[in-house]
Amino acid sequence: MKLVHWDPFQDFMTLGQRLGRDAVGWAPPVDIFEKQDQLVIRAEVPGIKKEDMDVRIENGVLTLHGERKHEADVAEGNAHLMERSYGSFTRSFSLPTTVDAAKIVATYKDGVLEVVVPKAEAAKSKRVQIQAA
Repeated sequence: MKLVHWDPFQDFMTLGQRLGRDAVGWAPPVDIFEKQDQLVIRAEVPGIKKEDMDVRIENGVLTLHGERKHEADVAEGNAHLMERSYGSFTRSFSLPTTVDAAKIVATYKDGVLEVVVPKAEAAKSKRVQIQAA
């Protein structure tokens, strides 16, 4: 009988492949918060070129789409450990009806995609003058 070396960590490394993780894709982490009169969405997308990302708004839904491509100089058969996710991603968020979709601005710096969604004038807080009766 031949002895076979068993490496339990190798099982964990290939678990994602056996479960079809690569087919599912990945999703970048996102922060969403309010800042003054705007809604800010920040997504961590390091290693993705600006040209490989797309930001769209349709029917009150903001969609972030992009793709992290495999690096050409690393052959999969030569890799010892591949923890970074590759392939395309899509994240969609329903926006409140109180935003001004025509004034949305997206910027990309240091691996962070930031989308600023201004609130519509009707949604901003206004002071009402109280009159004597």
